[in-house]
This record gives sequence, structure tokens and C-alpha cells, in this order.
Amino acid sequence: MTTSTEPSPSTPPTSTSLPPTALKAARRILPPAVTGQERVLVVILVVLAVVLSVATPAFRTAGSWQPLLSSVAPIALMGVGMTMVIIAAGIDVSVGGALMVTAVTTAKLLVDQGASLPLALLAAAALGLVLGTVNGLLIAYGRVNAIIITFGTANLFQFLGRQIFASQTVNGIPGTLELFGRGEAGRTFGLPHSFLLTLLVAAAAWYWLRHSRPGRHLYAIGGDPTAARLAGIRVQRLTLMTYAVTGLLVGVAAVFTVASGTSTLDQSVGSGRELAVIAAVVIGGTSITGGRGSVLGTVLGALLVQTVASGTTQLGWPSQLSDFFVGVAIAIAVGADLVRQRTRRAR
Repeated sequence: MTTSTEPSPSTPPTSTSLPPTALKAARRILPPAVTGQERVLVVILVVLAVVLSVATPAFRTAGSWQPLLSSVAPIALMGVGMTMVIIAAGIDVSVGGALMVTAVTTAKLLVDQGASLPLALLAAAALGLVLGTVNGLLIAYGRVNAIIITFGTANLFQFLGRQIFASQTVNGIPGTLELFGRGEAGRTFGLPHSFLLTLLVAAAAWYWLRHSRPGRHLYAIGGDPTAARLAGIRVQRLTLMTYAVTGLLVGVAAVFTVASGTSTLDQSVGSGRELAVIAAVVIGGTSITGGRGSVLGTVLGALLVQTVASGTTQLGWPSQLSDFFVGVAIAIAVGADLVRQRTRRAR
């Protein structure tokens, strides 16, 4: 997950002059439009929904699945950025801390400055972009392991968030963000606007990854960064971009989080969100070692993670069981990925 200074070749090598590792990576750059793991996830989600509907009829009501989709939106949205990061052989464990900073800043703007919805959304996205860019610069140009950098910035972001909270909750948050809230104003045809916007972003990211040159280059970077550099790919620039985009999406997710909550925001916001996001990405089929992944799988993974959490709550089971089930799912997903990698190497 480290990067090194990229060369400046006068002319990028042609395909015939690429080293064998680059040619091998190029042949497996893109996954199928819909992978086998994504089909499995769809089946699991359908079975899980049927089981929960039978076990607790309340699960079938709008009062159950509408809040579920609202809770999926910020996880899936941050997961879109995290998918790009991990495809390029990176990781970002600071998204929880960044969410805390952007959420409390947004809430303060609404309460203290009476900010409008466009201003709050723009400010949150811009702040998230700055935080993500800090990570990207340190990782892409500082040549330090991504998990070390983002673990450090996670603690810095949490410290900054607590300073903004000033040991107090943010009270009296107005309904300015009701367009993304859980009320009637936040839904169209019964679907939360936050979830619909997340689907639009995920669709755009899916298309960009598959059909744009920079998107395909991310797969090449994750497959073999050295070969990617030799092929003339701007590894550092694209690495910086993935972290910056992730930060921007964290900012938008913070708006969703504030909008879907109550009129009070406390210091627990963002806590553990990085684990939920990474779980959604890995369960969705993105290889933790890079070079393979899809945002479609990430959205399905986020749906599974949040459905399990909602189901354990509605069944009255201990909340720790949700963590257990998600942990088992992660272990199975990572194990399946390792088997795929060994099978690929053996060919």
C-alpha cells in the first residue's frame, strides 16, 4: 500500500514494450459487469429479508425499511470512495474521524450561522475534500504506508472534532436539512432522497471505473503499482485523487447523518463508521490487497451490514450479535478473495 516517486518518461511505453507483469495486470483489469459475489449478495439479501419479514412482521412496514435505507446511505456513499481507495491498493481508516469533524461543523453552521441547505452541503463537502486531500498528499507524495497515515489522521480528526464540540452537544439543530431527513420532505415515492442520491453517485462511479481511462488505471495500480508506473500511469496523482474524492463523499455523508438524526448531535457521531464502511467494501467483493472491486458490490455490502444490524435490533437480540455476523461475513469474503488470488496465480 505504499507509493513511490513516479517517473517522468518522455513517451509512455507501447503495449508491446510493457513488462510481462504489466501485460498480465492489463488482461485482468476489469471485473465482470456483475460479479458472482454480487449475485450471491443479492440472494442473501432476499433470503434475509424474507426471514426477517416472517420473524418480525414489522420489518415489512415502511416505518422499518425507510429508516434502514436512510442508515445505508452514508455508509454506502463513503464506501464508494473507499472502494476506489482499496482498488488502488490503499486504505483509509480515518473516515470515522473525518465524519465527526464535518458533521459537527455542519451542525454548528446550521445552529450558529443559520446556514442554508446549499451552503451547509457545500461547506461539508469542501471540508471533507480538504481532509481527504491531506491524507492523499501524505500517502501519495510522502511515501508512507496508507494505514499508518490514516490511523494517525483518524486520531487527529477525532481530536479536532472534540475541540469543536467543546465537551458539549450541539442542540437545537433546525430542520434545514429536511430534504435529506427521515420525514415526508426527505422522501420521493417512499424512498429517502439520501439513498437515491447515493445510488446516483454509485452508478456514476461504476461507469467511471469501467469506462474511463483513469478508472481503469486504478485497477492497474492496485494490481501492480510498479508495472503501472512503467506503463506511464500517473500513480501518485490518481492515488491523491482517490483520497480526495473519499473525503468529499464523507462530507456529503455527514450532511445525511445530521439530517437523519434528531435536533441534537453528540460526540459519538462517526464512531466506528470506518469499520462499517470497510466491511461493506470487503463484503461487496473488493480485494483488500487491491486491483479488484466494484461499487455495486459495495452498495450491496452496505445493505447487508445495515440489514443485519436492523434485524438483530428488531428481533431483540444483543447488538453484539450484529458485529459477530458481520465479522463472519468479512472472514468469508476475505477467505474467498485469497482463494481466487491463489487460483489466478496457479493459471
